[in-house]
Amino acid sequence: MRRRRAADREPLLTARFVVVVTSGIFYFLALGALLPVVPRYVDKRLGGNDVAVGVAVGALAVGAILLRPLAGRLGDRFGRRVLMVGGALMVAITAASAGVVESLAWLIATRLAMGLGEACFFVGGTTMATDLAPESRRGEAVSYWSVAVWTGLGFGPVLGEALLGGSNYQLVWLAAGASALVAALIACTTTETRVVHEHAERGKLIAPAAVRPGIILAATLIGITGFSVFLPLYGPEIGVDDVGLVFLVYGIVVLAVRIIGARLPDILGPVTAGSIAIGSTAVGLAVAALWHSAVGVFVAALVIAVGSSFLYPAALLLSLRGVPEHQRASVVGTLSAFFDFAGGASGIILGVVAAISSYQGAFGVSAVLAAFAFVLLRSGFAGHREGAVPTVAEVAPATAEPTTLP
Repeated sequence: MRRRRAADREPLLTARFVVVVTSGIFYFLALGALLPVVPRYVDKRLGGNDVAVGVAVGALAVGAILLRPLAGRLGDRFGRRVLMVGGALMVAITAASAGVVESLAWLIATRLAMGLGEACFFVGGTTMATDLAPESRRGEAVSYWSVAVWTGLGFGPVLGEALLGGSNYQLVWLAAGASALVAALIACTTTETRVVHEHAERGKLIAPAAVRPGIILAATLIGITGFSVFLPLYGPEIGVDDVGLVFLVYGIVVLAVRIIGARLPDILGPVTAGSIAIGSTAVGLAVAALWHSAVGVFVAALVIAVGSSFLYPAALLLSLRGVPEHQRASVVGTLSAFFDFAGGASGIILGVVAAISSYQGAFGVSAVLAAFAFVLLRSGFAGHREGAVPTVAEVAPATAEPTTLP
């Protein structure tokens, strides 16, 4: 108990931690700015249908999925800093060159390459954020790190809409590239957090601890991502031509909950926090599916935002429970591969559903998937002790290799 209280008093918001989060803000602003622009670019400039929109959006996730687990191994072996710098540079180059050739094939190619950079940066930044946190405040650290994620993904679309101004796509590509470049420059000032360990190369490429939480995360994120992807196309149907305000409301709610409730994932425990996240997401998506109006979409965005606030911190806490320090990046890499799978599957699966039925039908399918994730969470972690930080003895067999926890 004394060790737990001492850990609670250890500083979290250090200069090193703030640098990591700041780099993340600029990086995710770059990705967020492209969220409402890519669907419109495919639809308006390239003449693609809903399936083409889904493929173009999902291509980034495909590229990231291919590299996430390997990026985790590289982070455990060579360090987190190289992943952040290299990943941000790759995104900067591919974002800036997205409009060099106006064709769907070129856009998909740049999105695939961008996904490789996304895999590296996300794994490096997330792992470094958890490295810098006391163990009993890891959920709080993830909440603050995810402030960077959702600041970018929440306010980035507002920036993208403003820069687009109707059809100025080239300006958006260049601005996104510049923002990612700033993220890389800031990441250059970080200090490496990897601890050298003799068994750092023995971990599995796919970390078992992250598989079930990853499935839960993906099933829920499909709907959240789909809501963001198809909102720019759904909005005009209900009289909301500029969906930037919806994204702004969404981003403000997520940001507020993440900051004010940063300690809640640690206090409530990942199962309770995850239940709130998935339940809110399912309800919000159901509202979007059933309430065909401008008011309905704003209400849906508010409720989904609450779910988004707790989802990733809860999933990451479940995955990192008892994981030794030298395998942490591998776990983050595996979990984030499910994150990317959700992004890719969302665009493709929900694009097909929208083409066959409607955008409301796609939101309805998303709500069902979130309900499935809720059942999977409650049934799979029924015996999980909420709010408790496990010891090595609780999570490792007697024959396990020696480990060092922070």
